[in-house]
Amino acid sequence: MIKLWLSAICGLMITGTVVAQAPLEVMTFNIRLNTPKDSLNAWPHRKEYVAAEILFHHAGIVGVQEALYDQMQDLQQRLPQYKYIGIGREDGRTKGEFSAIFYDTTRLQLLKNETFWLSETPAVPGSIGWDAAITRIVTWGQFKDKKSNKIFYHFNTHFDHMGKIARRESAKFLLQQVHQIAGKTPAVITGDFNATPDDEPIQVVMDPNNPLHFTDSKAISQTPHYGPEGTFNGWHIAETSNQPIDYIFLKGNFRVRKHASISQTWGGRYASDHFAVYSELQFQAAVMP
Repeated sequence: MIKLWLSAICGLMITGTVVAQAPLEVMTFNIRLNTPKDSLNAWPHRKEYVAAEILFHHAGIVGVQEALYDQMQDLQQRLPQYKYIGIGREDGRTKGEFSAIFYDTTRLQLLKNETFWLSETPAVPGSIGWDAAITRIVTWGQFKDKKSNKIFYHFNTHFDHMGKIARRESAKFLLQQVHQIAGKTPAVITGDFNATPDDEPIQVVMDPNNPLHFTDSKAISQTPHYGPEGTFNGWHIAETSNQPIDYIFLKGNFRVRKHASISQTWGGRYASDHFAVYSELQFQAAVMP
């Protein structure tokens, strides 16, 4: 009888451990805006592919970039167990591209969220910062993981494609905002940074001499990176560079089990002109001083 009781207790302990350590699948995905000039690669021909990638990889949370309002609605219809946070960057409502976050409501509970602009006036909708060509934003949410009961933040962004000063200043500002908003709470930072690892914006956010710096999830993955190193394909048969511009950064005590760039095709066509970047994360106990 005692043996049976001990076996049951051990089983419960093991089960609890597995649940607590269940990985959270994170994805960042520039889905390419809906424009007819993409011809056979235009959104109506590939919206099913984007949704399929998210569902197949069981993404618990996804940062999307370049999503217009109609694309957000298309994805919402195809991802019924997900909800999203985010607003259009031009008016703070539905106009312009979203840097939105989709989250699986069966896994995550949204606690609060907001969007700010990458500019000298971050609370002003539609504001353009520094030498940027167009409006850029960051959407963030605070979430509770229902499996581990851990609380974390997710920040999602899309840096400017033209302004070098804007990218550098956006990187500095993002570091400050993540620190101010998340504090010591773990944070995931996803996005299309329009910069390779040797470019200034990535050097800024990963500077080990800066106590606010981020860590690239690929660099600490327990298993080697899977898939292309480059993340932009430009609708070509392969990536245009062996350097990424899309990242999943981390701040806090995470374990990274896997990291990948998803280069699936359907009849030789991609879901987007960027590859989705995927990482499996586990929350770790805080390191004692």
